[in-house]
Amino acid sequence: QVQLAESVGGSVHPGDSLRLTCTASGFPGGLTLNYYGAGWFRQVPGKEREGIACMSEGDDQPYYPASVKGRFTISRDSAKNTMYLQMNNLKPEDTAIYYCTVGNLYRHCEGDFRNWGQGTQVTVSS
Repeated sequence: QVQLAESVGGSVHPGDSLRLTCTASGFPGGLTLNYYGAGWFRQVPGKEREGIACMSEGDDQPYYPASVKGRFTISRDSAKNTMYLQMNNLKPEDTAIYYCTVGNLYRHCEGDFRNWGQGTQVTVSS
């Protein structure tokens, strides 16, 4: 069974940077992270979970919605089965619980994601 373990988020000030990590284990057949689509989602109370950084198994042109494009970057180190979300110039509206996920990515952040991290809180406030 695939398991995803996220790093602890944190409380930061507007304009600060923060990097989240997500380490995967339990891939079947000895496969590694690069064989899967990978993504980061976030959720605030009362709203649907939103995909904010997603990349296909081919690693070509990750998708970012306008709300984070130019500030957030998704990457992965398949040798370590670890994915990252680098967040720069954080804003109060980035406050949310952040989740990592792996699965079959169809387009943008739409896909068949059955494996999720536990979620980590990121709070941006002055």
